[in-house]
Formats: sequence, C-alpha cells, structure tokens
Amino acid sequence: MTLKDRWQAIAGLAEAPGGIGILICLYIVTVCFSLIAVTTFSTYYFSAASFHIFYDPARWPAATAVVAAFALVGMIFLVARFSFGYLAGFYLYSMILGYLWLNCFSDFNYDHRLAAWSAAFSAAAFLVPATLMVSPVGRIYELPARLLEHLLTLILLLSLATIIAGAIYNFRIVAIEDIYSYRDKLNFPAALRYAIGMVTTTLLPFAFACFVVRGNIWRAVAALVLSLLFYPVTLTKFAIFTPVWLVFIAFLARYFGSRTSVILSLLLPMLAGLLTSIFVVLPTLFYTINFRMMIVPSNAFDIYNDYFSRHELTYFCQIGFLKPFVPCAYNEPLSIVMNRVYELGFLNASLFATEGVASVGPLFAPIAAFACGLVIALGNRLSADLPPNFVMISSAILPQVLLNTPLSTTLLTHGAGLLFLLWYVTPRELFEPPSAP
Repeated sequence: MTLKDRWQAIAGLAEAPGGIGILICLYIVTVCFSLIAVTTFSTYYFSAASFHIFYDPARWPAATAVVAAFALVGMIFLVARFSFGYLAGFYLYSMILGYLWLNCFSDFNYDHRLAAWSAAFSAAAFLVPATLMVSPVGRIYELPARLLEHLLTLILLLSLATIIAGAIYNFRIVAIEDIYSYRDKLNFPAALRYAIGMVTTTLLPFAFACFVVRGNIWRAVAALVLSLLFYPVTLTKFAIFTPVWLVFIAFLARYFGSRTSVILSLLLPMLAGLLTSIFVVLPTLFYTINFRMMIVPSNAFDIYNDYFSRHELTYFCQIGFLKPFVPCAYNEPLSIVMNRVYELGFLNASLFATEGVASVGPLFAPIAAFACGLVIALGNRLSADLPPNFVMISSAILPQVLLNTPLSTTLLTHGAGLLFLLWYVTPRELFEPPSAP
C-alpha cells in the first residue's frame, strides 16, 4: 500500500460518522477550554470582564451539562452530507455553543433560561433545512465554458478597478495595531462599499476556487494578491485574513474529506490558539482566532439578548428595503446603538441575534431561524451537483461573515445571493475529468 493509499484510508475513516463525531467532541472541548482561558487572558489585549465574560468554577457542572445537552443537536452533522449549509451551519452551531456556555456565567440581567432554550431551538430550527435540504434544482441555463473564462478575467479586472477606486479615497500602508486610528475616518460612497463587500467576500473567492480546480496556479495567486491589496484601502484585518484563509481551506479540501475539512477549519486554528494561551507564546494567535473570530460572535449574542430584553424590538426594520414599510424605533444601525450603550465597539451580530432576537424576540426567534435556514437551503440546492471542494473554497469567507452580520446583509452587501447565482450557472463540464484519447 502506497503512502497516498494509506492517507486516503485515514481520511476516509475521519469522514465516516464515527470520525466526525470524535472530531466534533474534540472541538466542543476546545471551545469550552478557550472560554475558560479567555477570562485569564492578558489584559494587554482586552479585559474579558469588560465584555461581561466570566468564569466561576462553582457553575462549571451546570455549564458542562448545558453544553453536553446541546451537543446532541450537533448529531445532525454526523448524518448530513456536505453542502454550503453544512459549512455555514457548523460555524453558526459553534457560535450558539459558545453562547450557551457564556450564558451560564453572564452577569447581564435578563431571562437567561428563556434565552438559552430559544438559542438551542433556533439552532436546531436553522440546521434542519440548512443541512438536510440538498437536492439539486432543475437548471434552465448554464454558462458556456468559454464565457466563464471571460467572466473570471472580468472578476480580476473588476477587483483591480475596485482597489483603484477605493485608493482614491484612502490608501495607507500602516501597521495592524494602528488601523483604528484611521479607519473611522473612511467614507466610501455606497456603491463602492457594496463593490468592496462583494468582491472581497464572494467574487475573488469564487474566482480563486475556479482557478484552483482548473490548476491555474498563477491566476489563483493573482486572486490572492488582489485580495491582499484591499488592506491599505479598507484598513481591515479581514483583507489580510482572506487570502490566508482561502489557502488554508484549499489545503484542507485537497487532503481531507469535505465534512472533515469543515470541522478541522475551526478545530485546528482554535486548538493552536488555545495551546499558545496555555504556554504563553504568541498571544496574538489566541486573541485573533479564539477571541475575535469565535468568542466575540457568541458574546455579541449575549449582549443583544440583554439589550432587547429591555428595549423595543425592530420587527425587521433594520433591513434597509423594509424600513419604509415597518414602524421603527431605531434611526441608526444596530451596531451603532450597541456601541453607544455598551461601549464595546460596533458590535454586529449573526442572524440569530438580528433576524432572531432583535426582530421578533426570543419566543419567536426559532421561527425566524427556520426561515433563514430555508434561504441557506436554496444555496445548497443551487450548488448540489458541484464538487464539494469547489463549493467549500468558493464560499470559504461567507461563514465568517455570517457569524458577524445579519443574513440579509450577507446576501446583499457581501454578495451571498450573487454567489448562489454563480453556482447555478457554473458549467458542470469544468469539473469533468478529461476524456481518454
């Protein structure tokens, strides 16, 4: 048996339900220890108490029981096959998992039991359609392969044009720790903001995935470089994170099964961050991955639960095109409202917090979550007959966005709806092996 055959056998075992179950258990343990470690993390970076993040050993048994019970919801990942909803669902499941732990130690004054049940049922209501509705839809149009080639070139040119247009308004090469001194002063036109969001989140990852699948290495590198060039324009860590994350996901998709890759995409970075926290080396890694990437979305859900337990609901008026038709108590984006009240930065939050708790309250949040799951299921159906590695790479950035923004914003501003359309029209012959001579 060759080394390649042995690796394929190991990857096959990991992809089986038993292997997936073990990986999910390891991931849950890693999340819990990260949530404990964050409370003793260096105050040079942040104070966990200022974010209302606490840990009390006396409450550890109760928190463990809650997390163990919620782990049963995760069994859906053992039976569901890979899809975009599987990828997005696991990330959002992780966010709710973190919230349920934080909820056991939170010092906020709201009905924590109601919020916990609402969160758990919302996760389940979302995951059922998002992971199980995967049958393909009938297609009435497909891009010719040559036209797709022109489209990919157009995406690269559009990305370059967006960078140049953005550079007219801002272009600064500054250290990461200094970006906040300049970022609040940025004021891009609305059309340019939409273009930046769609290009960085959807179009460049889609082009990168096409280039990787076709073996166009230099064009794939060009897509990564263009993604990185958005950093001096937008001054966001996201611009640096995107090319690194795309390469990481492409690596996982190349050497592991699709479901295994989804879990490893969170387990490996979080485990690395946790180890650096334990051994007090490279604290930036724990801060960036464990705290900013995964714990903050859970914490934002806690904050939204607290705020809307005492304030009027939005009834979806935070969605721009609905605002003229719905009475609204808020004249500002919710992130600005949260910053003014809690002074923790402009906290955006996931669909569970925005389309859920903020819009309809904890009692009806599971219904809203189910509706959001149906939207994600549409993406599953439009991409059902595409190779899993292509779907995973082309949508690699969207789960990160979904952790921190409403679904409506993800669909429109960040171009998830556009990606669904691109999946639908992508020529399937692109992925067929070359015919024998």
